Amino acid sequence: MEKLPRKELIFDMLLKEPNDVFLNYALAMEHLSANELKEAENQFKKVLAINDSYLPCFYQLGQVNEKMGNNDIALIYYKQGVELAKSQTNQKALGELNEAIWMLED
Repeated sequence: MEKLPRKELIFDMLLKEPNDVFLNYALAMEHLSANELKEAENQFKKVLAINDSYLPCFYQLGQVNEKMGNNDIALIYYKQGVELAKSQTNQKALGELNEAIWMLED
């Protein structure tokens, strides 16, 4: 039996579990790794529609928007992520988001 590419496997799993946060995030990351920036952005937004406190999306949406040249939008996502990281007391994410802000505003 032929092995399906990872993106196709994720699509198949999403047919059974369309609101699975991790699967939707994994699909977004697959789009990102294929440099399909608009698709990645849309998929990360879908994750947030399912779970608006899924912290990794804020960093990734910032990164995607930076790559597309939307620095103002990237900053919005990073700053929203900072607030969420503080409320979740997630120091690692807080540091990464603050560094992204610092690098973008520098």
